[in-house]
Amino acid sequence: MRCLRMERNLFFRYNIKMAKETLPVGRQVAVSGVQPSGDIHIGNYLGAIKQFVELQNKYKTFFFIVDLHALTENPDPKKLREQTINLAALYIACGLNPKKTTLFIQSHVPAHAELGWILNTITPLGELQRMTQFKDKSEKHGVLAGLLNYPTLMAADILLYQPDIVPVGEDQVQHVELTRTLARKFNSKYGETFKEPKVLLQKEVARVMGLDDPTKKMSKSAGLNNYIALTDAPDVIRKKIKTAVTDSGSEIIYNTEAKPGISNLLSIYSAFSGETISKLESKYKDKKYGEFKSDLAELLVQKLSPIQEKYKSLLKNKKSLMKILDAGAKAANKVAEKTMKEVREKIGLI
Repeated sequence: MRCLRMERNLFFRYNIKMAKETLPVGRQVAVSGVQPSGDIHIGNYLGAIKQFVELQNKYKTFFFIVDLHALTENPDPKKLREQTINLAALYIACGLNPKKTTLFIQSHVPAHAELGWILNTITPLGELQRMTQFKDKSEKHGVLAGLLNYPTLMAADILLYQPDIVPVGEDQVQHVELTRTLARKFNSKYGETFKEPKVLLQKEVARVMGLDDPTKKMSKSAGLNNYIALTDAPDVIRKKIKTAVTDSGSEIIYNTEAKPGISNLLSIYSAFSGETISKLESKYKDKKYGEFKSDLAELLVQKLSPIQEKYKSLLKNKKSLMKILDAGAKAANKVAEKTMKEVREKIGLI
């Protein structure tokens, strides 16, 4: 990794250019986004952002901050604005390069909402009601139209950019499958318009489980002891790992059914260290949970420290961050409008 000073200089000297001048030409397209709600944790990083960083060198990529989706949780306006700009800084701090990818805020591209509404008109109510996330979130937030229509907006997020792949977490696969269904339905009714994108799922870390409950996915909406935030201080990381739920017995082995706690920690260790789980099992054979947890905590502190330093540096100049997001929105609008022009013509809008 380059030294912080070099990264900071590159950031502040960044010359805003149109995406068509800086993105790879002739490559397949990848699209995805992250919601600016709650703390961005290591599960979000391993399951999404880390993958985004790798994809930007292989694909023409559109990665955005899905602030319209965040409204389904009725966030405090001031907090939503703050979390949106913080997420932009984290994107870049984690390695997304505005010269390689189109980075923008969802609400800055009006076509997302427009196409979302159009897709609503061809989506059966039953398809939306059967979505697992709708059922889960309705129990917490009540039955809101925004939660029900979340998948059609997500489908619009995707289809606007005619992507070949959509990197998502395991919990979003059902939504991408609905997106493919809606693309087929629209194409059948109005003529070939949308690509049917494929899911790209990083299976090894598709589901990072909660530290306090390793039977459930790590969640931004859970208690603070459930996750390691990318911005957690070293002492906080050490404390959370130390108190993470383990299992009966003392063997450090991977068995998600019999030992979900230590299995989850092994997965996290493997993802951040690059070592295989089997190698870690051998490394910690006959050793205690305490030593394993201590080593994992120090590994996380070491890996997250450069991200945290750059993140803090980026937030010192929010105007420069907004210039990057504005340039990204300009480039994204150009691509989205091309799709929408074709859509409007085919459905009869003047």
